[in-house]
Amino acid sequence: MGTRGKRWSEWMQQTVFVGPGLLFFLLIVVAPFVMGFYYTFTEWNGLDLGNAKWTGMHNIKRIFMEDDRFWTAFRFTAKFTVVSVLITNLLAFSLAMLLNRTLKTRKALRTIFFLPNIIGGLLLGYIWYFIFVRGFSTIGDQTGIGFFDLTWLGTPNTAFWGIVIVFVWQTAGYMMIIYIAALVGVPKELSEAATIDGANRLQMLRSITIPMIMPAITICLFLTTSNAFRMFDLNLSLTGGGPGNATESIALNIYRESLTNNRYGLGTAKAMIFFIGVAAITVTQVLLTKRKEVEE
Repeated sequence: MGTRGKRWSEWMQQTVFVGPGLLFFLLIVVAPFVMGFYYTFTEWNGLDLGNAKWTGMHNIKRIFMEDDRFWTAFRFTAKFTVVSVLITNLLAFSLAMLLNRTLKTRKALRTIFFLPNIIGGLLLGYIWYFIFVRGFSTIGDQTGIGFFDLTWLGTPNTAFWGIVIVFVWQTAGYMMIIYIAALVGVPKELSEAATIDGANRLQMLRSITIPMIMPAITICLFLTTSNAFRMFDLNLSLTGGGPGNATESIALNIYRESLTNNRYGLGTAKAMIFFIGVAAITVTQVLLTKRKEVEE
């Protein structure tokens, strides 16, 4: 009886503490996700629950056969992800290496580089919109430097790099903290032994530092890849997908299809294709980098 009462007490404690969170997770995340699979195969305007018409694979066929705008957004998002992930991680790792040294101002610099991550994406986008449109043009007029006179958000090429700059500026500081935490854990004995053996800094970086922080590299690559693919707020506030549709991300394309065009079924189908694609890419990336950890 005592054992049964103890088990009942433990079950009640777990229910009280875990139950509300689990319930909200099921209602807010799992239930809409499962419903999304159903609406993928329907024609629905997103408003009238009883007006969802089953259409089978029509939405999927339409996306693959007719929706050129979606695939333009896909190409832009893929290009943006590759470029931003590489630049963000290279910059974050470089900052981590610099600020891992015994500098008097390293704590203040870490805080400064991390601060952009705290600002919300929409607010950050509008701030940088003002900088690109007003700030840079004023500097260009005063100095005559061509870099600042560019129409940063007015052409497809410069708008692309404008979004990359803001994304890197926002994300690199957070990745830097992860890299710093990993660098702190690298045993100094290995570096000292390599120095005694005559290894230079590049050899130590390639043979000691990078292999030892591979778990952090796995995490940072995963976070930056998933965040870049899901980029929406910066895209909406900086360019709105323009000029034309040249810088429209997949997330913004799905948002407009569902909530602007009131084609919720088609938008959900795009979201499911997007989810499967991003999941496949991120899982592959994690498996490859995890394998590198084992090998090292």
